[in-house]
Amino acid sequence: MATQEAPATSREPGQAGPKPPHGRGARPASARAGAWRPRWFWPSFAVPGMVWLVVLFLLPFYVVLSIAFGAVDPLFRTPVPVWNPVEWNPFQFELLYDRIFGPGAFLGPAFLRTFAYVAAATALCLVVAYPVAYYVTRYAGRRKGLLLVALLAPFWISYMMRMLAWVNLLESDGMINNVLVSVGLLAEPFPWLAGQPVTVTLGLVYGYIPYMILALFAGLNGIDQRLLEASRDLGASRRRTFVLVTVPLSRQAILAGLVVTALPMFGDYFTNDLLSGSPRTSMVGNLVNDAIASPGQGGQAAALVLVMMALLALPMVLYIRATARASREAGR
Repeated sequence: MATQEAPATSREPGQAGPKPPHGRGARPASARAGAWRPRWFWPSFAVPGMVWLVVLFLLPFYVVLSIAFGAVDPLFRTPVPVWNPVEWNPFQFELLYDRIFGPGAFLGPAFLRTFAYVAAATALCLVVAYPVAYYVTRYAGRRKGLLLVALLAPFWISYMMRMLAWVNLLESDGMINNVLVSVGLLAEPFPWLAGQPVTVTLGLVYGYIPYMILALFAGLNGIDQRLLEASRDLGASRRRTFVLVTVPLSRQAILAGLVVTALPMFGDYFTNDLLSGSPRTSMVGNLVNDAIASPGQGGQAAALVLVMMALLALPMVLYIRATARASREAGR
């Protein structure tokens, strides 16, 4: 029996085909393209972040400005914030500027020590964290999550408890001195806790290296492995592939790790208090903490915060520009 075929429809080359029926499941083209959403739909997702920024950064920053250029209660010697910018008194800020940069300045060495300690600690964090992050991303395989948990689990403990543990380890009769003396590296116990810059630097490294590991792991884990395989296929050795491909592609991760590691170090004061406690190793964070605890020095503490923010603004701007340039290059 011959089957009945459906009649074929013929169209001219320039003629449009039949329109699909506007049934229940069909949507207009404007809806499929997303044009039905109002203009404020996607920008509205930034509102919680903007509120968070205003409440937890801009308002406290304005309070710091009001205290830095405010007055001091003559009876209780407590800072009195002045909320009207017209009435701000720049005398306290000028006095602090003379104490830092003027003749006979005694705050300048603390700034130099802070930058030296932070630079050394950040460099050590990078040297230690990069091989760790590289191994986890390249050779851990399915154990990536387990290794990350094993690396970061000790840092879930309170920062104070971890630093107190280091105090016990670094005492004259602590484990570190006992080991170094027993193997012959030291003739007598070394006074690690007696105002030693190396102790403060290593304490900063131990306290903030997780931030570097996480930033480097995120960047290295996002590198396309096909690029590394292409480099090997073209005759490059593992070492040249690492130097010419892996390191340049992880540059943004390195910059991010340096920023998120160094910025908290500049305001740190607890590490120095526990591992040194000596004025010879005091940092800017210690000066701010001491000024807050001293009567009549609240304005100086606020001015110190402003000076540090001004000094750190330049590297932050450079980081933002480098990130924007990398994003433009990646979008080409």
